[in-house]
Amino acid sequence: MMKSFFTILSLLFLAGCNHAQNQPQLAENKPFKKAEKPMNKNLEVATLGGGCYWCMEAVFQRLDGVEKVESGFSGGKEKNPSYRDVCTGTTGHAEVIHITFDPSKVPFSEILKVFFTMHDPTTLNQQGNDVGTQYRSVVFYHNDAQKKAAEEIISELNKAHAYPSPIVTEVTQFDKFYKAEDYHQNYYNNNKSQGYCAYVIQPKIEKFEKVFKDRLKK
Repeated sequence: MMKSFFTILSLLFLAGCNHAQNQPQLAENKPFKKAEKPMNKNLEVATLGGGCYWCMEAVFQRLDGVEKVESGFSGGKEKNPSYRDVCTGTTGHAEVIHITFDPSKVPFSEILKVFFTMHDPTTLNQQGNDVGTQYRSVVFYHNDAQKKAAEEIISELNKAHAYPSPIVTEVTQFDKFYKAEDYHQNYYNNNKSQGYCAYVIQPKIEKFEKVFKDRLKK
């Protein structure tokens, strides 16, 4: 399983995303509610940062076993940050996706395989043209099992030299998640004709659908 995963990684072209200039202007900063825990006790939550959350959201929305994906911010000390706040790079927050998933359909290890395949975990505080700590690669683990799984896959990928450079993905204990503004949610699905979606996000989706074709939602 892991060997085939390395093969997948070696075949992918890892593209970054630069979306700061595509944002609509907000009249003011608004506070946001923290995400609630899943009502269904059989569901679990994963919080991952891999650069542009528009891209990561669109990919994970198509993974079988994923119930919900929310875009937002984690890892900083500022409460209720807005997108504008996080863009300054001074809040300590990273752009993340907050995934609610059914582990009986898609285990956390599979979530991680998709995560490490669909972004470049070797560039420190950067994904393509997006530069800053808010674009860092990070796994915010929710329990010891998630921490162990993340550390193990990073170790195996580094040992196998799956990338030309060492992985710099942080593995950090989850604290809080702040949901981003409404216009960031379900962004690709709501804006498919927009240039950024067509030229940056769509190619990522196509690669995901090709590489993980047996894991797609029906």
